[in-house]
Amino acid sequence: MQKFNIHKGLVAPMDRENVDTDAIIPKQFLKSIRKTGFGPNLFDEWRYLDAGFPGQDPATRKPNPDFVLNQPRYAGASILLARKNFGCGSSREHAPWAIDQYGFRAIIAPSYADIFFNNCFKNGLLPIVLPESVVAQLFDEVYAFPGYELTIDLERQVIVRPQGAEIPFEVQPFRKYCLQGGLDDIGLTLRQADRIRSFEANRLATKPWLAHTATL
Repeated sequence: MQKFNIHKGLVAPMDRENVDTDAIIPKQFLKSIRKTGFGPNLFDEWRYLDAGFPGQDPATRKPNPDFVLNQPRYAGASILLARKNFGCGSSREHAPWAIDQYGFRAIIAPSYADIFFNNCFKNGLLPIVLPESVVAQLFDEVYAFPGYELTIDLERQVIVRPQGAEIPFEVQPFRKYCLQGGLDDIGLTLRQADRIRSFEANRLATKPWLAHTATL
């Protein structure tokens, strides 16, 4: 999992409330048994005019020119600005996978669905919660100034506007620790690899029969 410390990036506005996970990554793409390759299908039904299916070459698709992520001014955006209750609906982990693999590192919104919020942290995304009035101000600034960028400083827990004004945000210490270290659940477990190996060696020394498997 990629570490998150300080990130500066272009902001893209997703100006809709209650964006659910089926909109983020439609259900037909959940058939994939891999954890990668979902970025091209982020917001698929909004992003393209034709129907999408797994394994399709994105170059053959018909982009919707009115959709925000297809507009040239937001090309390369890595911070997603959203409205309230972002990530509602089913609990598919594919949603943060798709957002991350598209190239976003952080999301800013007034509120999120709980499971989606938790899944973001487990996959290296930083979901920031700000008051609705502050989010509304950011939307106004994004629309008013092409090329609008924000700097997110996780260590200091502030968002820095282009003119230097800072917006504080909260994040749980353990989640902050994991993001800064690039540690998902597997990474956290592997930090105890020496203790795990020691435990397994001791267990086999005291209970050698566990090394053998029964055969029928």
